[in-house]
Amino acid sequence: MNAPESNPRDPRALNAYRHGLTGQIHIVSPEEHAAYQKHCQGILASLAPSGAMETDLAQSIADDRWQLKRAVAIENTIFAMGLDTDDEIGGLAPEIADTYAQARTWLNSGKDISLLALYQHRIQRRVEKNMQMLRDLQQERKAALQQAVEELALLTELAESKGETFDPDRDFPVESLPSKFVFSKPEIVRLAAHRRRLAEAKKQSSAPPKMLSKAA
Repeated sequence: MNAPESNPRDPRALNAYRHGLTGQIHIVSPEEHAAYQKHCQGILASLAPSGAMETDLAQSIADDRWQLKRAVAIENTIFAMGLDTDDEIGGLAPEIADTYAQARTWLNSGKDISLLALYQHRIQRRVEKNMQMLRDLQQERKAALQQAVEELALLTELAESKGETFDPDRDFPVESLPSKFVFSKPEIVRLAAHRRRLAEAKKQSSAPPKMLSKAA
């Protein structure tokens, strides 16, 4: 007896996925899940969050942007459904019939479309609010880093002026760093050294050229 043929997978089948960052369950098709994952990865890479709070805000922005895309798709589908229905405007030129159908869709579904627009507006405001919060956190983080780099560079110069050796592990205590500081001490040391080399390079490039000695 031949083995029973397996039924092809229904393309509309849904799967449950647990989000890696939020822990929430998403019930979507595999195709939509793949598109959502790609969307979120692109947004997070663009926003470049650091730390739990920034990452959480970036993920919220990605989710809201995904909802905005879905709202636009729903609106387009509403008008497409209006074009696909039989009506009394047959015999007209296609572009005129389409225009009539869109107007009728607005008259019949205008309330739903307006609610959808309100939904989009509220999401957009949330995106803007979260974007501002994320920018503020990132600016605070960068300012804290610049302060730490400046302090380490100054302490290094002071030690060198006294003929001493500055040891960041010994002479730059972690307690002096701001709370919730996300950068490691090796990063600060590396950036401070880069800053000093850059300052020396700028000083050397701005110095007047040496006069060439005249040939005898």
